[in-house]
Amino acid sequence: MLKAFLGKIAHFLYIFKELYMYAIIKNGGKQYKVQEGDILLLDKMSLEPKASIEIKEVLAVNAGELKVGAPFIEGAVVTAEVINEGRQKKVITFKKRRRKDSKVKRGFRRDYTRVRITNIAA
Repeated sequence: MLKAFLGKIAHFLYIFKELYMYAIIKNGGKQYKVQEGDILLLDKMSLEPKASIEIKEVLAVNAGELKVGAPFIEGAVVTAEVINEGRQKKVITFKKRRRKDSKVKRGFRRDYTRVRITNIAA
């Protein structure tokens, strides 16, 4: 009975591995692990909403088996659709050196393009 149960679990894991396709892409000096349908914030690209972009800097793709590029995989493309552009909330850095009458306050807002991953082609 236990052997049959373990066999069913192994079969499920095999099927799940086929469905779980992901890619690791590079954009703006950062790396992102993406799947189809994911929404992520990339560096600003100045594109219109509903525009389609192709990301060719694909470092790795897992579609049942892992393919790793050196540094990129030739022919692999991740297609994404632009949702909108905007700015994130302000991040404030405040440095104070006690008893020195020295303080620095700086703010930073990141510009981003929000995209939805539509296709991963290896």
